[in-house]
Amino acid sequence: MIHLLRRIPVNSLYLFPLIVCLVLAASCKKPTDDDMALKFSCEYGIVTFDTVFTSIGSVTKKFTVHNTSNSDLTTDIFLVGGKSSFYSINVNGLPGTDFKKVEIPKKDSIFIFVKVNINPKNQNNPFIVTDAIQFFTGTHKQEVKLLAYGQDARYIVADEELGYKVVAGANETVIWTKDRPYVVYGWAVIDSLGTLEIEAGTKVYFHRNAGLWAYRYSNLKVTGTLEEPVLFRGDRLEKDYDEDYEQWNRVWVNEGANVHINYAIITNAFVGIQVDPLPESNVINVVPTTVKVENTIIKNTKHSSVIARFLSLEMTNCLISNTEGCCLQLEGGQYIMKHLTIANYFKTERKNPACYISNYVAAYDKLPSDLKADFYNCIIYGKNDKFETETAVSKVQNAELEVTFQNCLVKAKDNSSYFTNCWRNEDPKFTDIDKLDFTLQPSSPAIGKGKTDIGVLNDLLGKPRGDKPDLGAYQY
Repeated sequence: MIHLLRRIPVNSLYLFPLIVCLVLAASCKKPTDDDMALKFSCEYGIVTFDTVFTSIGSVTKKFTVHNTSNSDLTTDIFLVGGKSSFYSINVNGLPGTDFKKVEIPKKDSIFIFVKVNINPKNQNNPFIVTDAIQFFTGTHKQEVKLLAYGQDARYIVADEELGYKVVAGANETVIWTKDRPYVVYGWAVIDSLGTLEIEAGTKVYFHRNAGLWAYRYSNLKVTGTLEEPVLFRGDRLEKDYDEDYEQWNRVWVNEGANVHINYAIITNAFVGIQVDPLPESNVINVVPTTVKVENTIIKNTKHSSVIARFLSLEMTNCLISNTEGCCLQLEGGQYIMKHLTIANYFKTERKNPACYISNYVAAYDKLPSDLKADFYNCIIYGKNDKFETETAVSKVQNAELEVTFQNCLVKAKDNSSYFTNCWRNEDPKFTDIDKLDFTLQPSSPAIGKGKTDIGVLNDLLGKPRGDKPDLGAYQY
């Protein structure tokens, strides 16, 4: 320093204290507006909610507000819509609409939680509900936008004591239309001799533990189309619930019912479809019951996707996939299955094969019951490290068991007498099992192997089968 001072002219020494002050001032400057800018974890500065039914609150979403500067900051936070907003927010555990001088230590964050509850607008089409949260840090203003899609719906609410609501009484025909979705709380029941028709494009959303119940000797007609299938799923539409495989209960069909389901998507239920008699009916063998399921996708179930006991069921051009239980569980009864793709590649360990067939009913203390099941042009496959088979047949005495698989591709341990002209343990070469795309690759061994005289002219996507039908629900 002495040598340095010697090099500075005497007249300049008077300026030296000023230079030092300027340097110190520069190093201790106040944060600028850029320094005060907060960073938000929500993508593009927007918190987005999927479709929210009116009068039903959303899931809670959260985002972080990060102070990236080297200084502690305080910010004022406002919900722009105030107390009249459809949205509600919570800042660091405190609800409200106006938060003053919220402290955010340097390099630290706070959490903000957001929910939305939308009032009905009495309109058919979805509508947009917006608001914003504003942040004032010094003179710096920032904003996070809030966006939700609202949808009016028709609500089916069960009697609190009974647990169900009759939606079609005896000798009554009720039609559910596609103009607005239906949201079901509890069981929606079709009474004996009642008829429920669900037209193409209708969306039916079920609250937790709710379901559709076709009571004995009732009628259910689901008339979807390829372009407008009927949707059955849970009422939580946010992506956070996509892997909740028991959002609702099931479609339950009792003895004597007349049910025809065509072009439907049934997803995220505890059980997809259950066809069996009421416990008090004391049914042992087949009761005349007409249940036909065609061109339908059943997926993402917690228990078995399809359970049928004692009664009768026909399925054609159906995809059954991604279930923690069995895709298809048949116990007693009469069954005809044509062009099914049964594909179970569930991510976690399973305890059951994809297809289980037996002439006894485990739910009724292993009660013996005659069973006849015919499979034509089906694929039954999956990945299950615990079993060497995805096609299990179990037989007990005191009841008949007649099972045939004709022109099917199956994963099976033994080449038993049940299989006629079948292909065992050959990878079907599905397009993308992770995306549940079970169409066939060009090299699939299932191509052109089908039986031609079973009366199925088109596949699940409407493609003609031609004179060389492929196995499974999809024609390559």
